[in-house]
Amino acid sequence: MSTKSILNNDSMAFLESYLNNASPTGYESSGQKIWMEYLKPYVDTFITDTYGTAVGVINPDAPFKVVIEGHADEISWYVNYITEDGLIYVIRNGGSDHQIAPSKRVNIHTKNGIVKGVFGWPAIHTRNRDKEENPKISNIFIDLGCETKEQVEKLGVHVGCVITYPDEFVVLNENKFVCRAIDNRMGGFMIAEVARLLHENKVELPFGLYITNAVQEEVGLRGAEMITQTIKPNVAIITDVCHDSTTPMIDKKIEGETKIGKGPVITYAPAVQNNLRDLIITTAEEKEIPFQRLASSRVTGTDTDAFAYSNGGVASALISLPLRYMHTTVEMVHKQDVENVIQLIYETLLKIENNETFSYFKS
Repeated sequence: MSTKSILNNDSMAFLESYLNNASPTGYESSGQKIWMEYLKPYVDTFITDTYGTAVGVINPDAPFKVVIEGHADEISWYVNYITEDGLIYVIRNGGSDHQIAPSKRVNIHTKNGIVKGVFGWPAIHTRNRDKEENPKISNIFIDLGCETKEQVEKLGVHVGCVITYPDEFVVLNENKFVCRAIDNRMGGFMIAEVARLLHENKVELPFGLYITNAVQEEVGLRGAEMITQTIKPNVAIITDVCHDSTTPMIDKKIEGETKIGKGPVITYAPAVQNNLRDLIITTAEEKEIPFQRLASSRVTGTDTDAFAYSNGGVASALISLPLRYMHTTVEMVHKQDVENVIQLIYETLLKIENNETFSYFKS
């Protein structure tokens, strides 16, 4: 399959609308509806759970179950404290970066709709240059243009309202996708594209396929932890993002060396089942899909960990998309990597045999 043919105009329209839509941790349902609408022609049925994880299922009656998974949520902020003069202090919802906040525009989500605001910051002229204070949770604040707490509350803003950035999708130099929340709505996009390719190529899988878009990964893999108990899969292939470690100020001796444009990243970690990972590597080599390797100590920090250690142990592996500037509003990935991740998952599914245990102890 040529990577040039994978993404079409409908794919790109879906990707843009899906990335631009806000789906902060705990509030993913609007994005899940966009995702499910796109996936609907390619699956037999859907499963949803109490907290909003969505699963498109192919062959729901098959006893052997294979998961391909991404997570739906993006990092955000909560309104934590409103001052008497109408300024807002925040706490994190996920791993939001306090250093990028100053001068960013924000959307505050209320029952009345979006309220616009900005993270204020003192002008350079007014800061003590000898001992400049860096941005931190205790000093970043949002200004809605209000003069009193009462004005803020009249807009529908209260403690607990969730806050996202409005930055939208853009393509740089023809093949670099840039947006906030590529971590990891790009994962949801890629698994949806796998389902589309299976449908368009009239592939009949011998097992049940569970295309899983989990919520609440950014606060501890919680959505995956819940849904794996519902699905009870036999195999799980997870896709998330990892760091492009070739940009400035990153130590390759600590982070390893992975780069956008060089292919999917296959992880080595205790949670990764070696035989499943070897099948993925063999598939990449046979289909001439470029790939990179990454080692993770103790945990992968992705939903792989939640699936692997559930239900008495589920054969799990991680295929990552290299990304620049994680947890900023300008996350960047390479189009060719996106296509290669899609192709690698697709081709691996074609190689998984029904009832394969991936056991280390086969006679």
